[in-house]
Amino acid sequence: MTIIDNSRPMFLSAPNISTTHGFSTRCGGVSRGVFESLNLGTSRGDEPDCVRENYRRVKKELGIDRMTFNKQVHVDRIRTVGLSDAQEIYGPPSPEADGLITRDRGLALIVFTADCIPLLLHDPVAGAIGAIHSGWRSTALDIGPKAVKRMCAEFGSRPEDIQAAIGPAIDKCCFETGEDVRQAMLAVMGAGADLFIAPKGGGKYMTDLKGIVRSRLISAGLKAENISVSPLCTLCRRDLFWSHRAQGDARGSMASFIALKD
Repeated sequence: MTIIDNSRPMFLSAPNISTTHGFSTRCGGVSRGVFESLNLGTSRGDEPDCVRENYRRVKKELGIDRMTFNKQVHVDRIRTVGLSDAQEIYGPPSPEADGLITRDRGLALIVFTADCIPLLLHDPVAGAIGAIHSGWRSTALDIGPKAVKRMCAEFGSRPEDIQAAIGPAIDKCCFETGEDVRQAMLAVMGAGADLFIAPKGGGKYMTDLKGIVRSRLISAGLKAENISVSPLCTLCRRDLFWSHRAQGDARGSMASFIALKD
């Protein structure tokens, strides 16, 4: 993962994604208190004027104007969207889903995270993109491969052409889970899931969710060399990110963006 800016950047970028994109950090905004400073969540309790200014800065930094997003509910629902779906923050309620795909240029797809995996997809051949919120529940529902299949069916993408970027998220060093998560991953991956789930004792496991998402993308036909994985852990690096596991509801939200260039 390549850092765009300095030691406290507003965005991180993936080396293999050639279209407009970014994984936001908590740096470079105007929010205060527990939301300091680039909070991009509109339902956390932050002052709306601060969030609006944060988005103004984001749009200027990335060179985007129109955007769309979901009300994320940890499912495998993926919306195909276009320019007519562009929306403003603090507007009407968003549809419930955890993935977005489009081939319309100039529309930024957004997913929100604070430990879960932001997954960005880019097919430079067919001209299509996707943005996926992949928490453990949606990962167990195979949301990543389902997004790939949708891009192939609706846009004529080929898996071998798709570039994927797994952004900053809670990593295996900090993601302690129970038997429920292990069983959910075994259901979708079979015994191969245990390659990514290390027993800790007492019915607890340390789970490599990034590794699972990468493995499932490869199973969907993506080339391993076309998948970049951020080494940054959101819980370890609370100077750069918010972590729901560490901070609970008293926090802001990061956002990941991807848009096809006009």
